[in-house]
Amino acid sequence: MTQNERREYLINYLLKEDKKIFRQRIPDQREEQEQLLRSLMNVRLPKPVSEEFLKIQDDYLKERNLERGITDIEDLKPVSSDKRLYIWQGDITTLKCDVIVNACNSQMLGCFSPMQACIDNFIHTYAGVELRLKMYEIMTAQGHEEETGKAKITAGYNLPAKYILHTVGPIVQWAVTKKDEELLASCYRSCLELAEKYEVKSIAFCCISTGVFMFPNERAAQIAVETVRKYYAETGSQMKVIFNVFKDEDLDIYSNILGKSMLCNTKDEK
Repeated sequence: MTQNERREYLINYLLKEDKKIFRQRIPDQREEQEQLLRSLMNVRLPKPVSEEFLKIQDDYLKERNLERGITDIEDLKPVSSDKRLYIWQGDITTLKCDVIVNACNSQMLGCFSPMQACIDNFIHTYAGVELRLKMYEIMTAQGHEEETGKAKITAGYNLPAKYILHTVGPIVQWAVTKKDEELLASCYRSCLELAEKYEVKSIAFCCISTGVFMFPNERAAQIAVETVRKYYAETGSQMKVIFNVFKDEDLDIYSNILGKSMLCNTKDEK
């Protein structure tokens, strides 16, 4: 099967699952097909899927992720102040390290909004539908929504990373409270501790709770760095920690906190 044939198979399969949209015409242009496929995957409920679909999806996503470009942690340079710490600007779903961190909501099932430009949406898109199925299994067994500041771990599926850590950050209502700061620190600490249990050697953190959760970017970055440094001091851990940023604003903030040496670790998005 060619990549085009795989994409059309996946679209047709997902369209046939939903009687409301199964008559929708498949666009001729590749970019429009990719957007339709992503949208269909975004809205798909966690329900059984055929082995054939999974095989073709996995082949498609592995090739698609290669097309998008993969950055290996081995090619990055650490900050001068601590060889365990890194800053990297780019799409975390293209980063090859042991584990990446997903900032999600308390349902932990991924983003259901088609083409939403959030990390939860990107991770579920490029990992594949098995991730939502796994999270549904985990959350059904738990029997309640995830508490803020905790973390769950899954395989990375079709992502370059081996694992994904899923954590729910605090939502800032008005001004940041001490409780908000404690919960955000708990997100980082919970992820670090769970990563150590899985003998992880490298972990990439996104900017948890910033964006739609309204935690101020600079204070969030300070808490992230403080929590990691405190964890190092208390445990002696040698785990490599990458602070992944997407916006220039966050790159500047982390560079100011950790030093100017990491401005070269950036990636053009595809």
